[in-house]
Amino acid sequence: MPAAKVLQPVLKMKVDELFLCWLSNTTTQLMLKDYLKRIKNGEKVEVGSGDATEHSLLACSKNKAHSDSKQNVLDKLNSPMLTPSSPPSQFSAALPSGTCSSPRNGPNARGVRRSTSVKMVQTKKEDPLPPALSETIPKFYFPRGCPKGSLDVDAVIARIENAFSQFQNEKATLGDMGKVAKACECPLYWKSLLFYAAGGDRTGSVSVHKFIAMWRKVLQNCHDDAAKFVSLLVKPSCNYLEQEDFIPFLQDVVNNHPGLTFLKEAAEFHSRYITTVIQRIFYSVNRSWSGRITSTELRKSSFLQNVALLEEEDDINQLPEYFSYEHFYVIYCKFWELDTDHDLYIDQKDLARHNDHAISNRMIERIFSGAVTRISRGRKAQKEGKISYADFVWFLISEEDKKTPTSIEYWFRCMDLDGDGLLSMYELEYFYEEQCQKLENMAVEPLPFEDCLCQMLDLVKPEHEGKITLHDLKKCKMANIFFDAFFNIQKYLDHEQKDPFSVQRDIENDGQEISDWERYAAEEYDILVAEEAANEQWTDGYEIDLDPLDRRMGNDFSVRVERKSFFEMPSIQSHVDLDEYEYEDDFE
Repeated sequence: MPAAKVLQPVLKMKVDELFLCWLSNTTTQLMLKDYLKRIKNGEKVEVGSGDATEHSLLACSKNKAHSDSKQNVLDKLNSPMLTPSSPPSQFSAALPSGTCSSPRNGPNARGVRRSTSVKMVQTKKEDPLPPALSETIPKFYFPRGCPKGSLDVDAVIARIENAFSQFQNEKATLGDMGKVAKACECPLYWKSLLFYAAGGDRTGSVSVHKFIAMWRKVLQNCHDDAAKFVSLLVKPSCNYLEQEDFIPFLQDVVNNHPGLTFLKEAAEFHSRYITTVIQRIFYSVNRSWSGRITSTELRKSSFLQNVALLEEEDDINQLPEYFSYEHFYVIYCKFWELDTDHDLYIDQKDLARHNDHAISNRMIERIFSGAVTRISRGRKAQKEGKISYADFVWFLISEEDKKTPTSIEYWFRCMDLDGDGLLSMYELEYFYEEQCQKLENMAVEPLPFEDCLCQMLDLVKPEHEGKITLHDLKKCKMANIFFDAFFNIQKYLDHEQKDPFSVQRDIENDGQEISDWERYAAEEYDILVAEEAANEQWTDGYEIDLDPLDRRMGNDFSVRVERKSFFEMPSIQSHVDLDEYEYEDDFE
């Protein structure tokens, strides 16, 4: 049988282990920092003489090596060390001996040098250590808002109790929650949030004890309006808002805002309006494209300010960022014109008819490819090559205002064919080829691609030659001209015929006037109202038996300054179950 292998000690590994143990000691680190500071200041640093060079000190007698255990070695290493070049005597004893005949190996000689070295180190005056970083850097990250020490929780609870005392059995219904919201120092239209968060949807009312327990927990954990709003709306164990979370809140706005009274009895249009507002909220607030709004994103947006203004502004159209009915009217009518079968889904041919075929077919294909339609709430519709009304909201706002960050990201995703985060010259040429074909069909001589490319590069001024990034387009402030040149033939010709000085003035006045989207919505709304008035004038003299719902809607709309009826209203019998609020796919 072969002889068994004898285990051989690996000296280097043991030395490395002991050295790291010594180096990680707090006393060692302080000593090394002190030496480094002295060396930088030009001071002379004295260490034990001869300790680093006399290798014979590493040897010792075998009796001494057997008497010291490995635990003693570690104990000595954890004690204050002398210098990085002076191993202790036990460390020397633990190493295999090379020779024990040296007269300097005696314990007395080693002991003399150790005592001298210790004495020299102890006599040196150490400088005071700087305070720890945790003491000098204040806390700066507050995901639930910065705590306010001045908040008197007991006073808030007393006001809530006083508000509930006015209700029968100290129980509040949804209609009573306005007073409770004011007692909580919240905007009026937070009342539905407070009601449902306290469990009112299960019993139809909220007791004072349940509400105080809920609100006390919110005050303890959330320290600003954004954190409170998210905490009241989210599902259990979530810290973000999804699209369906906004439905109860917006339904309460539809039911109670004075600017939407004419929609109360048209229940089938409640979901259309709510869908539009939800998409506009995510379009502006959800900057991460994740399909999930966090308190940080909400804090950076103007949404909560607009919610507070709902109470003060009776005209809903004065809140154009999210809640404007006129904007919803324009979006829905534009979609209705394209949706020929009125199932609230459109295909590529339908979308291509938008604005008289202004958008190129290649761009239409990219929109339906899934690059920007991942919010589609029906997987079946996506498989059939269709997009929903929710997707159309994003498309129309992005098409009519290409200066906002979201719209720039929207069209950049469409043009970035390979998804590498860069627009290459190949990708630009791919889209420009169809523009040239359209110009030739219109008997307009197209600009060669090389010349167009030079113009666009001068306009964008990319940081890296031959590559256009998303940052480049956001920085140039003329992304609308860039995008229109590659996939919108009508707007491209408008830019070409426009005075260059007026373009410069528009850039200088950017942010001072209304946005391109608000200007477009106002113009289209006036056109739609004029068409409706003309249709009414044309039908004068004819007796038309109106459906009661249509008559009611017409009467409500006529109360307003301008008539706001839908030009074609589906009947209740033809209502389609859209599963509108089953959001299965999130942004990526």
